[in-house]
Amino acid sequence: MLIDFFYALRAAKLPVSVKEFLTLLEALRANVVGPNQPDACSIDDFYYLARATLVKDEKNYDKFDRAFAAYFKGVELLTDFTKEIPADWLRKVLERELSDEEKAAIRKMGWDELMNTLRKRLEEQKERHAGGSKWIGTGGTSPFGHGGYNPRGIRIGGPGKNRSAVKVWEQRAYRDYDDTQELGTRNIKIALRRLRRFAREGGELELDLPDTIRSTAANAGWLDIKMVPERRNNVKVLLLMDVGGTMDDHIKSVEELFSAVKAELKHLEFFYFHNCVYDFMWKNNRRRFSEKFPTWDIIRKYNKDYKLIFVGDATMSPYEIVQPGGSVEYNNEEPGAEWLQRLTSTFPKFAWINPEPRGVWEYRQSTAIIRQLMSDRMYPLTLKGLEQAMRTLSK
Repeated sequence: MLIDFFYALRAAKLPVSVKEFLTLLEALRANVVGPNQPDACSIDDFYYLARATLVKDEKNYDKFDRAFAAYFKGVELLTDFTKEIPADWLRKVLERELSDEEKAAIRKMGWDELMNTLRKRLEEQKERHAGGSKWIGTGGTSPFGHGGYNPRGIRIGGPGKNRSAVKVWEQRAYRDYDDTQELGTRNIKIALRRLRRFAREGGELELDLPDTIRSTAANAGWLDIKMVPERRNNVKVLLLMDVGGTMDDHIKSVEELFSAVKAELKHLEFFYFHNCVYDFMWKNNRRRFSEKFPTWDIIRKYNKDYKLIFVGDATMSPYEIVQPGGSVEYNNEEPGAEWLQRLTSTFPKFAWINPEPRGVWEYRQSTAIIRQLMSDRMYPLTLKGLEQAMRTLSK
């Protein structure tokens, strides 16, 4: 089985050699992980061991994760939900089209009412329902289920449709943005160059031609070579990127931006979040619940000379920003607005890059809230928008 795994990694263009594969086999024979350990071996144990022995450069972690996931095909399935909902309840057999008047007549539930009502439905419901306005089901106007319409509900099973869910009952998998994406245009790189601030640092590796000419002339024509350290761009950037959900529509443009930032900036730190920043972020989307980076640690680790750039469409339920427990994925103790304010207070040079067209911002309540929290430093992911953002960050 592991021979095929080795060939799967090679097929994914990973630079894995036979020597490294033999190291992995030796580690398995030595029971570094395995049934002889105090705890039973899990797919996580094997993942970490394989990555440590086979991957020489962290830039290949994303390729390794994709190949690992494709080969083992869901050997691991993470879920934090304690209540099992029968799959038959969520099978969509009905699609309803509502008029604008019918949509306007549907009552919105407040946060506490929505959560308490879901708890009651889980206790009371005994069979599947479709097309209704009360039970967990599909195709209706109930705030619980999928495939229908409700201006403020909890999506359970199935794909999103109207992007109005305030909570999502599922374990979703996101994909890391590819920083090796070939750019279709150089405009993004050109815009990012407004951030350049050069300083001479390091060893004396570069010829100082003007000083060499002056010194040679002063030395009666005898060559006197002068060297200086190289000029390097010492701008530091902390890049926080929204991933998953509605951001799936913008993967190509964000990957182009990510590639350009990594190519242009030497001092770059990046993290992922979903919809809004809370008490932790992550660098690897497949391991986002096992490799967390507390937001407090990020705030304390990086100096205020880092320029803070958020990338996200700011499209979410307003509860995700202003309500404790408002995250679609888990019960956050503090609202996202608190964390955004802490970050922008720590890093005074900040901007939010939004891949959504500016024309739709005014129709989304969450976007208005984020713009207010960002002191209106929100810019579209266009050439003009990037130039404006870089100008703001350079002041």
